[in-house]
Amino acid sequence: MSVERFFADTNLFLRYLTNDVPEQAEAVEALLRRAAGGEIRLVTNALVIAEVVWALESYYRLPPAKVSNCVLAILNTPGLEVVESEVLFQAVLWYGEKRVDFADAYNAAWMVQRGITPAYTLDEKHFSRLDGITALVPGS
Repeated sequence: MSVERFFADTNLFLRYLTNDVPEQAEAVEALLRRAAGGEIRLVTNALVIAEVVWALESYYRLPPAKVSNCVLAILNTPGLEVVESEVLFQAVLWYGEKRVDFADAYNAAWMVQRGITPAYTLDEKHFSRLDGITALVPGS
């Protein structure tokens, strides 16, 4: 018998991580416990993680190190399947350590996973900080 799968949206993670609406945070915690116990399987994706990063940075004003820790907690949640988790794990590490935008870190991690190491970009500053990436500026 297979376990039923459910998509986990951004707001679930934000309520749980920030506890800004305690009743909702408790309901999400109960849901996460069900997933950890194997009753259900939660699935999410890179766009949800990007939204979490954006909201924690812009709305909640958390520093990158704290945002990074929150995302790592999501990626390590039992019973949660995160599509492209390896790419996201590398991206969040670079985001926190290299002080680059999360989207740039994600794109670079995606590139490295696929063996694409040179990147044409006008954001040479961020891409040049990332291990294994060669930042190229058009026209240079």
